Amino acid sequence: KHGVVVFKDGTVRYDLSDLPLTHFKPKEIGISVKKLRELGYEKDIHGKKLAHEEQILELKVQDIVVSKECAEYLLKTSRFIDDVLTRYYKVESYYNLKDIHDLIGKLVIGLAPHTSAGVLGRLIGFTSASVGYAHPFFHAAKRRNCDGDEDCVMLLMDALLNFSRWYLPDKRGGQMDAPLVLTTRINPNEIDKEVHNIDVSFEYPLDFYEATLNYKDPKEVLKLMDTVGGRLGKQEQYEGFGFTHDTSDIASGPKNSAYKTLGTMIEKMDAQLALARKIRAVDAKDVAERVINSHFLPDLIGNLRSFSKQKVRCTKCNAKYRRPPLSGSCPKCRGNIVLTVHEGSVRKYLETSLRIADEYNISNYTKQRLELLKLEMRSLFENEKVKQKGLADFM
Repeated sequence: KHGVVVFKDGTVRYDLSDLPLTHFKPKEIGISVKKLRELGYEKDIHGKKLAHEEQILELKVQDIVVSKECAEYLLKTSRFIDDVLTRYYKVESYYNLKDIHDLIGKLVIGLAPHTSAGVLGRLIGFTSASVGYAHPFFHAAKRRNCDGDEDCVMLLMDALLNFSRWYLPDKRGGQMDAPLVLTTRINPNEIDKEVHNIDVSFEYPLDFYEATLNYKDPKEVLKLMDTVGGRLGKQEQYEGFGFTHDTSDIASGPKNSAYKTLGTMIEKMDAQLALARKIRAVDAKDVAERVINSHFLPDLIGNLRSFSKQKVRCTKCNAKYRRPPLSGSCPKCRGNIVLTVHEGSVRKYLETSLRIADEYNISNYTKQRLELLKLEMRSLFENEKVKQKGLADFM
């Protein structure tokens, strides 16, 4: 499910699954026609004056639509910010919001995990789906390609008021997940080139379909298509985009990503592989090997390394030591000494990886890597001299 996180820089953020959106109807985002006109949405995609909630509008590149749950939390955050301003800084409150609809038109910052560059946005509506709808340019400016990534939004005043470099660790990675810089205006020339490949026609030419029958290289067909890349440097790079298929409601599909509704990582992996088996265009064996090589193996190797280099911790005073004290207890308070990395966290994906490797008959090379890790763990965790035996072992 969505996570509300207080980050190390002091800001409070709400995580949302990214979904691209270029067009919408007023009724889909729960905003009145009058309010949308105030926000600059004066005409629909056909050039007609905005008059009713069924007209289709083109989303401005830095406007976003968030889930209602996100809006409720941003409302609470705004009240906290107002309290900080009045009670701590002794100045006037800033937001003074009564309900989530008062958030319309307010500025926010979008920030992706493990980055330090936020993107300025404007909140214009809400959706019942647990997602963050935004223009592909907006997602790409956060260094995301809209394939299910989860990013955060925060109120602009929250970042300006509560952020400080003094809060950030000076260690490697300490500058991540903090809006050290802010993109105030998106330039399509400066964002990921994947976005330049988006086609923006209302219909595809016949030549395109004939090219598909002959299995033409996409580069040969590019000249037939109206893409973002062909509009760079012109006013049309921001507006006048088309789409080929309409929908009754942008939130008519699943309300939540299966990645969030499923519990453990193993459940998510099993669901992914089950889907791969059903799709003829997907090689389930290849998917299984990729999951093991890109996720489970690095996790297993990393946790094994962390276990061998770990510190120990006192359960009473939380003091940490590079090595277990000879006395067996904490020199400071005589509390119990425990490990900081446990056997369970090292082994957690091993049996699952072995099961998947066998079930999908992946390459011998990857199987052998898993078997070698299994041997390493056995030599590390299993002591033949200290082994519990049952009565049957002596019979």
